[in-house]
Amino acid sequence: MTSDERIKVMVVDDHSIVREGLKHVLEQSGEFEVVGQAGDGEEAVRLAAEVSPDVVVMDVMMPRKDGVEACREIMESAPETRVVMLTVADEETAVVEAVAAGAAGYLRKETDRDRLLSTVRGVSRGELRLPAEVVRGVFAAVRDVAEAGDAADAAGLTEREREILVAFAGGTSYARIAEQRGIKPVTVRNAIYGIQQKLGITSMQGLVLWTARNGLLDDYDPESQG
Repeated sequence: MTSDERIKVMVVDDHSIVREGLKHVLEQSGEFEVVGQAGDGEEAVRLAAEVSPDVVVMDVMMPRKDGVEACREIMESAPETRVVMLTVADEETAVVEAVAAGAAGYLRKETDRDRLLSTVRGVSRGELRLPAEVVRGVFAAVRDVAEAGDAADAAGLTEREREILVAFAGGTSYARIAEQRGIKPVTVRNAIYGIQQKLGITSMQGLVLWTARNGLLDDYDPESQG
C-alpha cells in the first residue's frame, strides 16, 4: 500500500509514550500513516489544520484544552475529518459530550490492537463506532439528561429502517449490518442516508442522539449483535 493509499491519522495525547505506542500499532498495520502528533488540545486544533488528517485519535483529558472542545473546533474547521476519542473507564460520561461535539468513534485506552485498527478504519469510511459494552450505559445517560423527543416522529420510518437505525446507533458496522440482513454494505449506507433525509438530521452523531432520545435503544442488546 502506497503512502497516498494509506489513511492519514493524527495522534493526540499528553503522554508521549501513549502517542508513540499508538503510532507504532497504526503504522505497523500498513494501512495507516501517522502524519502528526500533538500533546494538548490547542496544539491538536492547530496541527489538524496543517496536516489535514483523515482521522484524529485523541485523548479526552488533556491540558490547555480538553479533547471534547478540541474535537468541536476541529469539526468546525474540517468537517470531513473523523475524530476518535480515547478515554479511561471513569470518563465514559464524556462520550455523550464527545458525540455531540462531532466525534465519530470512542475507545477505552486499554482497548486491544484489533479494535483500535477496526475503529480507525471504520470511521475513516464514514461509520460511527462505539464499543458494544458501553452502548447501553452511554445511551441511558443520554435518556437521563436529554428532553424526551416525540416518539411519534419515528412513525415515518419503516420497520426495516428502524432495525437498521437501531443497529447503526448501537455501534454496529455497515459490514456487520449488511451481513446480518443479507444485503450489501452500500445498501446499508444508503438506508442510513435515507433515514437522515426523512428525519431532517444532517449528521451521524445527531442521528444517534435522536435514536436514543426517542427510546429506540431502550431494548437494544449490544451483546446480541455479535
